[in-house]
Amino acid sequence: MHNDAREAERVAFDNVLEIYDRVRPSYPPALFDEMFHYLRDATDAAEPLVVEIGPGTGKATASLLDRCARVTAVEIGPEMSAFLRRKFASERLRVINVPFEEAELALGTYDLVVSATAFHWIDPGVRFVKSREILRPGGVLAVVSTNQIASDADRGFFERTFPVYLKYRPDEQNTEVPGENVVPVEYEEMRSSGLFDDVTLHRYRWDQTYPTAAYADLVRSYSGTQMMEPGPREGLIADLSAVIDAEYGGSVTRPLVMTLAMGRKGTR
Repeated sequence: MHNDAREAERVAFDNVLEIYDRVRPSYPPALFDEMFHYLRDATDAAEPLVVEIGPGTGKATASLLDRCARVTAVEIGPEMSAFLRRKFASERLRVINVPFEEAELALGTYDLVVSATAFHWIDPGVRFVKSREILRPGGVLAVVSTNQIASDADRGFFERTFPVYLKYRPDEQNTEVPGENVVPVEYEEMRSSGLFDDVTLHRYRWDQTYPTAAYADLVRSYSGTQMMEPGPREGLIADLSAVIDAEYGGSVTRPLVMTLAMGRKGTR
């Protein structure tokens, strides 16, 4: 994908921010409990300084603020940025509307850099290096990933509907879906980078069930769907909805495992 096309895809969520906020999954409270337990070994600050990369509509931001963090949210989408400011009237939240790659952030300052289902959008040559640079010694990088897994919980829906995607997106790839013991690429990259110590991985099963209309909105919220022309996009969503109603009793379950990969910036 050309850089300009990828940039357009990165900001496509701006077109559907209210739908995104309504239908995208949140994150397990236990995940943040583990994150802040890990962080406490690095700092006992009552209000840790946090950079959140790609907060979107604040699905993770809320949990960070609930734990008294002072959050600098770096969000590429102008509409998402404005939405965040409206949603959280907190003096502990600062929103910067700029790509993380270009954000001016003080080096060696932050206790925690966190990204929830957004780290994959950041330039691979920048994301780990810059995260480490802005962390203070002992600071923590936490990467949360949403992983759809192979499970009977979906009752065969995703295999059944792959031909529907091919009808509207002939180049669609039928990628292999991992099992419940999924190891996200971000964990492997963090561990192999040599930039972080004590790299650890936690998993949380977090299935989401959607009535037909909500699932239609979920598909509509995906950046790849937003990049489609309106006619094929709405045709795809209509056909998926018809399958759910006719064959799945009006609802579909998306089997998910949320993963939390964390590492520390060494003091050396």
